[in-house]
Amino acid sequence: MSALVIVRIVHTVVWAFFVACILAIWIFAWQGAWFPALLSIGIVSLEVLVLAANGWRCPLTPIAARYTEERRDNFDIYLPAWLARHNKAIFGALYVGGILFTLVLWIVPAGAGR
Repeated sequence: MSALVIVRIVHTVVWAFFVACILAIWIFAWQGAWFPALLSIGIVSLEVLVLAANGWRCPLTPIAARYTEERRDNFDIYLPAWLARHNKAIFGALYVGGILFTLVLWIVPAGAGR
């Protein structure tokens, strides 16, 4: 197995973990499971800090770049090109939305309309 394939697999698994955390925020908030919701928010916040510290690029991207001249949007991860291209916008919006959703449900009493 080539080094690029290994980096792409690791990158895809890490991406899937963070996407699962983002989606879990919504589920935990809906269930009123505040600690797991806040834990998921915190885990993704760490990812955001890492991305910010790396110029909004995954630290695995330059590692993958060592092994190929290719620079398509998905050269470093096993995602469709359109998803890799819009990844931050899609999941950033879901993350911020999940935080807001959690706050609203936390503030509004459970019996008030739910």
